[in-house]
Amino acid sequence: MAKTTSLHCRVVEGKDLPAKDVSGSSDPYCVVKVDNEVVARTATVWKSLNPFWGEEYTLRLPRGFRSLAVYVLDEDTIGQDDVIGKVSLSHQQISAEPRGVDSWLSLAPVDPDEEVQGEIHLELRVPEQGHPRVLRCHLIEARDLAPRDLSGTSDPFARVSCCGHTLETAVIKKTRFPHWDEVLEFELAEGELGEAVLSVEVWDWDIVGKNDFLGRVEFPLDTICTDPTKGWFQLLPFPSTTEDHGGQLGALRLAVRLVEDRVLPPPYYQPLIQLLTEPILSPGQPPADTALAILEEVTLGESRQDVATKLVKIFLGQGLAVPLLDYLTTHELARTTDPNTLFRANSLASKSVEQFMKVVGLPYLHEVLKPVVNRIFEEKKYVELDPGKMELSRSRRISFKGSLSEAQVRESSLELLKGYLGDIVDAIVGSVEKCPLLMRVAFKQLRRRVEERFPSAQHEEVQYFSISGFLFLRFFAPAVLTPKLFSLREQHADSRTSRTLLLLAKALQSIGNLGLQLGQGKEPWMAPLHAVLLPSVTRVKAFLDSLVTVESAEAGEGPLPLVLCQPSATIKEGYLHTRTAGGPALLPRFTFKKRYFWLSSEALTYSKSPERQVRCSIPVPQMRAVERVDEGTFQHPHVMQIVAQDGDGQLHTTYIQCKSGQELWQWLWALRQASSANEAMLPTCHPGTFRAGRWTCCLQPACTAPGCSRTHGTVALGEWRDPLDPAAAAQTLYGHLRRAGARLRATGAEGPEGSAEAEPPCLGQAGGGRLRAVLRDLDIAHDAFARRDGAPPPPPSPAQPPASAI
Repeated sequence: MAKTTSLHCRVVEGKDLPAKDVSGSSDPYCVVKVDNEVVARTATVWKSLNPFWGEEYTLRLPRGFRSLAVYVLDEDTIGQDDVIGKVSLSHQQISAEPRGVDSWLSLAPVDPDEEVQGEIHLELRVPEQGHPRVLRCHLIEARDLAPRDLSGTSDPFARVSCCGHTLETAVIKKTRFPHWDEVLEFELAEGELGEAVLSVEVWDWDIVGKNDFLGRVEFPLDTICTDPTKGWFQLLPFPSTTEDHGGQLGALRLAVRLVEDRVLPPPYYQPLIQLLTEPILSPGQPPADTALAILEEVTLGESRQDVATKLVKIFLGQGLAVPLLDYLTTHELARTTDPNTLFRANSLASKSVEQFMKVVGLPYLHEVLKPVVNRIFEEKKYVELDPGKMELSRSRRISFKGSLSEAQVRESSLELLKGYLGDIVDAIVGSVEKCPLLMRVAFKQLRRRVEERFPSAQHEEVQYFSISGFLFLRFFAPAVLTPKLFSLREQHADSRTSRTLLLLAKALQSIGNLGLQLGQGKEPWMAPLHAVLLPSVTRVKAFLDSLVTVESAEAGEGPLPLVLCQPSATIKEGYLHTRTAGGPALLPRFTFKKRYFWLSSEALTYSKSPERQVRCSIPVPQMRAVERVDEGTFQHPHVMQIVAQDGDGQLHTTYIQCKSGQELWQWLWALRQASSANEAMLPTCHPGTFRAGRWTCCLQPACTAPGCSRTHGTVALGEWRDPLDPAAAAQTLYGHLRRAGARLRATGAEGPEGSAEAEPPCLGQAGGGRLRAVLRDLDIAHDAFARRDGAPPPPPSPAQPPASAI
């Protein structure tokens, strides 16, 4: 049984940050760490003391993690980035809030003595024989220590204290992976045990100035005397002495939610999946009796997006995504009396269609919007229609004839907006053949259901709005407003470009509303755009008519592969520099060669230019590790490595240099996501290179020496790009139903003996009873696995329902 820990972290925004630049502003970004290991980095927001990031990460974590920390830094073009402050949350703080933490948290200063990382390998033993008794402390090695020197390394030594005595190991120069293999002995006098502790500290030796602290670990002596201790131990900081600065460093808004699950083998979830798909495969039972209806009834607002995402992925895996949307939207239509409110709320139906578009239509979105969005970012034009927000001093950049008047700025902005909006509308209305067939079939079915529900001629616009409301208001407009969140750009827009995108998103929303609310809003200064919006509405209606003109059989919906993106789709591309391990040792500055890279779910390929047909390739299934390389290993910064295994079992390392730290993390995330389903991943690797007869990281002389650093299995994944895992998705839905059971159970009956939780909800006699039985079987299976450390019992046969369900 797999145990999974997922940390959903949303870095929302900051406020009142201190100015770090001479201009009186800052260029802030955030770094997310789990147990002092960097797992994510936001984009930089330029020239802002109140930045908005809005970036979400789903982190796969070890169950025993201790803390989450988010650091806010100011990016500097020259020199080292400035640390503004940090927010720390312990595992206990996060897990104590079942619905998660969502609040403003004051930034605390960063104390170097608290910023430790790495582990130490120790063996502690007190022999039973002998007088006096002797404590033997075998310091074997340490790994992943913090770099304290300008070279990106440290000069570590260990200091061991016990019962008033202190001994030290030798200093190992220029490494973060020291290998001491020293034994230090302490005589233990009678009566000295009590509450005494053994303290092991690691320091960086400096020839000038004081030594730098690298971490510590403590052990009670009575524990060592009764039970010898050996293993890897995480280094910890000194107890915190940081005072509350009362918000002087600003604040950070975080939304963090921890989900710890035990995922059973897939066959155990088949009865639940069968119940969920039953109304699709065997329609006819009363709607209130279906498991889907019960799930929809008990899902609260804050959980709907998570439930919708998992439902869409389960049904995509079954080849039933379109019937699922038809089922949900039909039921919402039946509850809707006013067509003007149709699909306006964040219901399960609306969220499911939204997630379906993101899963199926993201490559389509990129093809339609990316050229225009890129041009807007590159041109950085000043655009403003609101007289209250016009900064006429900025208009000097528009003309060499001095400042322009308000009317001239409005006219210039209007022309720019018309041009951008015209290009966007042209791209959308010309994209009928590019739109995925699954989306077209889903919208065709939706339109048919709307026409059946509101057949009156006075509701003719509803058949268009039912589709445009999803396609424009929940897909195109949000992507234009925040391109980075839809992977259209790698950086957030600056303030000028953000304003242009906001105005364009407002215009697209008006088009999505079919122009019905033009002139009724609180923004009369948008009126000059109406002359462009109304003709666009006519074109969009024709586009929607063409979009739904498709035969359902053409879609050929079938089960999707475990990786949702199309195998041929390019996940990421761009120019990088590369070299292979074992290349020429002379002139290292020239050993990295510029190449153009493409990453898909199948392979990482590269060639001298985008047009060149001869390409080298690293198949994704052959990747065994994707890791950063220590700074200082090469004369180039921002280097990562890909370790791949060929058909003969030989490992080959390719080094890749990126232009910046931000680009490095983007490629790391993309590569780790693409290879996240690979088996036989390496547990360790070398974060340096083998040069001059030894590894630069751990100084080991053998090229075949085992890796000295743990590889990092934590993967940051977007919700809709997460690889399909039906068992994990079904476990999430099971968890939602069980939590709702304590709230909405229809009877006061107790669960079966050994049941883990209260009786689930029951909203229909027949369907609810069958759902209760399925959930009860899952309860029993979870309890059995939790009690048992050996082999799991044989799973129930998918062809035969459990006895309690009959």
